[in-house]
Amino acid sequence: MIEVRAAPVAHVVRAGVVESVHHGHLVGLDGSGATVLSFGDPAVTFFARSALKPLQAVAMLRAGLDLDGELLALAAASHSGEPAHLDGVRQILERADLGVDDLQNTPDVPLDPRAAVTWRAADRPPSSLAQNCSGKHAAMLATCRAAGWDTATYRDPGHPLQQAVRATVEDLTGVPVAYTAVDGCGAPLFSSSPAGLARAFARIATAPPGTPEGRVGAAVRAHPWWVAGTGREVVRLAAAVPGLISKDGAEGVFAAALPDGRAVVLKVLDGSARPVAAVVAAALRTLGIEEPGLASAGYTPVLGHGDPVGSVEPVVDGSAAG
Repeated sequence: MIEVRAAPVAHVVRAGVVESVHHGHLVGLDGSGATVLSFGDPAVTFFARSALKPLQAVAMLRAGLDLDGELLALAAASHSGEPAHLDGVRQILERADLGVDDLQNTPDVPLDPRAAVTWRAADRPPSSLAQNCSGKHAAMLATCRAAGWDTATYRDPGHPLQQAVRATVEDLTGVPVAYTAVDGCGAPLFSSSPAGLARAFARIATAPPGTPEGRVGAAVRAHPWWVAGTGREVVRLAAAVPGLISKDGAEGVFAAALPDGRAVVLKVLDGSARPVAAVVAAALRTLGIEEPGLASAGYTPVLGHGDPVGSVEPVVDGSAAG
């Protein structure tokens, strides 16, 4: 079960007093793939949620999807629904001679607060286009077109597309899929482990140019805004650490890797996103990444009357690793 051997990963400190504690599972790999940072149980079975999207994008390229650059980053995205994101989704669909009505992800409004206000002010109902997984779903449909597969049933776990995704997840992680669920967007979700996900991200980050893994790594590395949106952790960490690829996931999941193979994966047990930036930044520092921007990228204030009165403090340092 997911709670087995979970360990404290962050303290919420208000005026010098520990107010709350977040537990979780954390793993860090060095460039050789050896585990050099371990909290909780990195081998625990879990759902990586949207942190699985770069692996899904690799599977789609292997199956014949022809995307690169910003649009490939969007295929691996949990985008904020800002105007360029939605235009990119339309482009992916149009290239495959498909439309927004072909999307089967759960209708929603944009994640970005300003985009959501604009959307609601226009009296627009929730839409599959605006939902944060629409780039992945558009790419899934485009993959079906490229491979000659049925588009109406692309979310079925038995569909050739989803079987290809499952096989790729097992290949990149080295972990057999033990459970299949339905993700929030309606697509199949395959289980793995934090350690397996870290291995997969390391493989993507270190892959040769032109390979499916290398193409996904290059797109995510060069276009973090397309993977997330304005102000998101993925964007802040990419700005702080040159060469980093990273992806967030629901329920407190985050994965990141560097071109030299160093990788970090975090799963927060209570599902909160609050400690993610602080813990991931600290884990990257523990792996020897000393970029000056990491401190601000990981800073998460605790507010009192709108002013900082404390912060989220990671329980991660070199002496605690292992």
